[in-house]
Amino acid sequence: MAGHSKWANIKHRKAAQDAKRGKIFSKLIRELNVAARQGGPDPADNPRLRAAIDKALANNMTKDTIQRAVDRGAGNTDGDAMEECVYEGYGPEGVAILVECMTDNRNRTVSDVRHAFNKYGGNLGTSGSVAFLFHKQGRLLLPEGVAEETAMEATLEAEPEEIETRDDGRLEVVTTPEAFGRVKDALLAAGIESEQSEVGLYPDTYTPIADAELAHQVIRLIDRLEDLDDVQNVYTNASFDDEVLDALA
Repeated sequence: MAGHSKWANIKHRKAAQDAKRGKIFSKLIRELNVAARQGGPDPADNPRLRAAIDKALANNMTKDTIQRAVDRGAGNTDGDAMEECVYEGYGPEGVAILVECMTDNRNRTVSDVRHAFNKYGGNLGTSGSVAFLFHKQGRLLLPEGVAEETAMEATLEAEPEEIETRDDGRLEVVTTPEAFGRVKDALLAAGIESEQSEVGLYPDTYTPIADAELAHQVIRLIDRLEDLDDVQNVYTNASFDDEVLDALA
């Protein structure tokens, strides 16, 4: 889990920096629109929308902005032409990369994604080439000092999948996407506020990257993909050596 936890922290800091520049707000609004349109405007009955709202709030989006995005999605007045698509490929050293997109023009999107892979030492794969390596989960990182027994008691009735201990000693609660909101509410009711929480795709196995130049290539590819307007999320099974990431930070 070392690679996962370290990269998760890097991504969290990057997301916070992006949010300050307003860079990811359009992507968050797009996700709110689509989640509300597909599953309805009530987050209590729509786990995807609940996760999208939590992510928007974590990135300092105002509640009024969130509600407007939800209302537009539920009313089918915005983003009707948007469709979801997933692209799969390999980066340097064969690391798996999965790219979630929302687009009104598939030809443009696949061209942009393919160009990013080609430019930074990767290649776009066929459907199913890497998706089997990932599965969707909710993950909530607990503050330092929360005991495992405390976390278990707080979340038992909400039915998390498991509670993992990270290399830094902190606990991370793993849930199904459907149980994410229930588990988060249960923790809050027990006075425990997660430091990071999200629903995303996580790999079953990791490809270790210990070389600094190789790590730089992979990160440049991920950064380029994340910068594309149609890209919502980028996931990888790359596990970066702590010293390498520290050197690149």
